[in-house]
Amino acid sequence: MLTDYTPILKQNALFRGMTDAEITAAATALSATEKRYAKGDYILHAGDTTSRLGIILSGSVTIESNDIWGNSTILSHVGTGDLFAETYALLPEQVLLVDVVANEDCRILFLDMRPLQSQTTVPCTANSDASTWHPRLTANLLQISIRKNLLLSNRSFQTAPKTIRGRVLAYLNTISLQTGRTEFDIPFDRQQLASYLNVERTALSKELGRMQNDGILKCCRSHFVLLDV
Repeated sequence: MLTDYTPILKQNALFRGMTDAEITAAATALSATEKRYAKGDYILHAGDTTSRLGIILSGSVTIESNDIWGNSTILSHVGTGDLFAETYALLPEQVLLVDVVANEDCRILFLDMRPLQSQTTVPCTANSDASTWHPRLTANLLQISIRKNLLLSNRSFQTAPKTIRGRVLAYLNTISLQTGRTEFDIPFDRQQLASYLNVERTALSKELGRMQNDGILKCCRSHFVLLDV
């Protein structure tokens, strides 16, 4: 039942400030549907179109650029509670330029955004819950989109340096600023980090080894400690 999702959705940024009744009304109008995926499954394919955004109930996904020559680049990591494909869902005529892949076993709640764009399919009477959830959800979606734009800008800064060390430092500096710590875990394994920074894995591993020898950091798998700061 849709009411079963209400406690989870109340914690989601898309439904911030909404009552239980509003959340239920929104989930009903947007045809909320849950699907499960195993690690490595493709959730959305480049070249497709979609009118649905996804909310990750558990697990995580990666947004990847995979070209027809077999080159792959990870653009972002999306974790539990976050959204993906919201821009494409609001522009359903646009072809996806990225793949969405399950980073681990995950549960996804899909919402069809077409009713949000059609005033005729969402009954907005003065006394209905729809009259309040519609503008609130739209405002929340705008805030989420702005934050996503900032994340994309961050990646452009992190991949701008010409050297591998420069890219690693730019990325780790961002994580340190976001967490307020110099010791943290990143959401990528070594291959994923190399893909995200658009460098070769072997070259990245060698550079991380040099950075440890130079006393700049310590790392073990996805755990990093920044030194000499």
